[in-house]
Amino acid sequence: MLEEFKNFIAKGNVMDMAVGIIIGAAFTAIVTSLVGDIINPVIALFTGGIDFSGWFYAMDGNDYASLDAATEAGTPVFAFGKFVMAVINFLIIAFVVFLLVKMVNRIKEAAEKEEEPVAEAPKGPTELEVLLEIRDALKRG
Repeated sequence: MLEEFKNFIAKGNVMDMAVGIIIGAAFTAIVTSLVGDIINPVIALFTGGIDFSGWFYAMDGNDYASLDAATEAGTPVFAFGKFVMAVINFLIIAFVVFLLVKMVNRIKEAAEKEEEPVAEAPKGPTELEVLLEIRDALKRG
């Protein structure tokens, strides 16, 4: 069974998957930084700096200055603002990943086009073959 496991691990697909997971984890940090440090501040310019993550409803009916104050008081809260920000961040990240995949696919297609040999145009009959056909048609007709 140990030998079978070694063969399974040594297959290219498992190694490719492991490399993909590692690259994906590193890529997640890049995309998260892109969204949090570059895209969200630009969006904040257009929305007047509104930060949805501070929106909440305290379940005990009291008013608290912030979500942190309500949490420290031990009050159960609906932190719907964090959910709204998570949805917005997801949409932004999904769009950025879409653009990156689209770019990679274009590069891949361009590389494939360069590799494909150009098919020659189908050759028509030569002048001699056409003349022979005309001669044969005249003999029959």
